[in-house]
Amino acid sequence: MPIKHAALKQIRKDRTRQERNQAVRAELKTLTRKLLSLLQEGKRDEAAGLIRVVAKKFDLAASKGVVHANTAARSKSRLMRRLATLSSR
Repeated sequence: MPIKHAALKQIRKDRTRQERNQAVRAELKTLTRKLLSLLQEGKRDEAAGLIRVVAKKFDLAASKGVVHANTAARSKSRLMRRLATLSSR
């Protein structure tokens, strides 16, 4: 256990950040799953509306450092590609 007050404060800050980051990651996973289920059901219009929200959330998470920028870009790209294949059918 740390002795310095600064170290104790850092532990408190880390816990707060960890909780916030976990909440953001959970929301990203939930929205992604919802989008994938819409794509699987073939609901293209609803998926197109939701993909804008998901992309914005990924960008925000990347800018805050919750997820890496390349991870966000890769996820967005894969989701957009799935929507495009559904649209072309």
